[in-house]
Amino acid sequence: MSDTSQGKNATFTLTDNRNGKSYELPVMDASVGPSVIDVRKLYAETDCFTYDPGFTSTGSCESKITYIDGDLGVLLYRGIPIQELAEHSDFMEVCYLLLYGELPTAAQKKKFETSITYHTMLHEQLAYFFRGFRRDAHPMAVMCGVVGALSAFYHDSTDINDPHHRMIASYRLIAKMPTIAAWAYKYSLGQPFIYPRNELSYAENFLHMMYSTPCEEYRVSPVLARAMDRILTLHADHEQNASTSTVRLAGSSGANPFACISAGIASLWGPAHGGANEAVLNMLAEIGHKDNIPTFIKKAKDKDDPFRLMGFGHRVYKNMDPRANVMRQSCHEVLAELGIEDEPLLDLAMELERIALEDDYFVQRKLFPNVDFYSGIIFKAMGIPTSMFTVLFAVARTVGWVAQWNEMIEDPSQKIGRPRQLYTGYTERSYVPIDKR
Repeated sequence: MSDTSQGKNATFTLTDNRNGKSYELPVMDASVGPSVIDVRKLYAETDCFTYDPGFTSTGSCESKITYIDGDLGVLLYRGIPIQELAEHSDFMEVCYLLLYGELPTAAQKKKFETSITYHTMLHEQLAYFFRGFRRDAHPMAVMCGVVGALSAFYHDSTDINDPHHRMIASYRLIAKMPTIAAWAYKYSLGQPFIYPRNELSYAENFLHMMYSTPCEEYRVSPVLARAMDRILTLHADHEQNASTSTVRLAGSSGANPFACISAGIASLWGPAHGGANEAVLNMLAEIGHKDNIPTFIKKAKDKDDPFRLMGFGHRVYKNMDPRANVMRQSCHEVLAELGIEDEPLLDLAMELERIALEDDYFVQRKLFPNVDFYSGIIFKAMGIPTSMFTVLFAVARTVGWVAQWNEMIEDPSQKIGRPRQLYTGYTERSYVPIDKR
């Protein structure tokens, strides 16, 4: 039994029915969003832990970086709506915002972009590291290994107690991740690695390393570069999700930043986290043709049918995904730029989008196309294989991981992560010799 009181020094009263005692727990107010009950002294006072599988009702840290309101469809980076950033800003400016808390001045942005640009090259010996992988290695496996190995090549930025080391490591991770991703792609194709070009923007450079070859000049389409920049912006951070929590948990032990980001990549690799846009394409392939859409719509509405429309609705957003409208615009711009008119899978996707936005069943349940629906279509149109989808997600999310890691390191209240458990195994018992079992 419990109740709450309001006010600046609000407390939460917990009554223990086992002994009739009551305990006052402090309530910490958020600047926006739900308050939290401070349970740090709960075990010492009550001999009980809280039980929250998945930690979905537990605040693991205090953060000033990203805020989400899933019911209202709100996503803020340092207080600024994601829609405004996607429309008016670019990924480098968003990186600065996430890292430093404010939008940069023109001079600050130029200096930051220059610093990132001149960290994009990889140590030349890493090329040999890539060649140690099997030719058919999954690009995420390659990325996990290479990012973790960066600590073996950049010893001058692994002291987490040195602010300068942390800054250099942060810049290096943001700068080198597109190079690592593009090289993983090139390696899977058997094509030569393409080195970064300093005159190109972040998104342009990434596309250039992905698609150019030594045989001829590759012109980066401004429309595709803008779409890629938006994709990176929209995926840059998403509060305390599984991979971000993994980065923080690894970092709480004092692990170096390259190891922490590698751990985040491993967590992102899970299909329940970073594989949603790939699931969209698999679903479209299952539907097969526009003529089959009514049948699958009927299946989706049948609660007894296991079929689900992937890329519609969102676990966090109970309203329109605030990133989806921006991605929808980019999706149509990319399809127009590439002149794709007769691609059956993409035609099917556009028809499915139209039906879902007009069908009362989906509208009433707020099952709108989400960011993964459109990003999967964009990647498909650009010729990016599904094995690279999560890799691109990792490129975008690196800045969020790095910002969260830095915030955690600088938080004086942060301790090494050590979740508790509800033990339901055997009580103490004696060892039985093997001849008596």
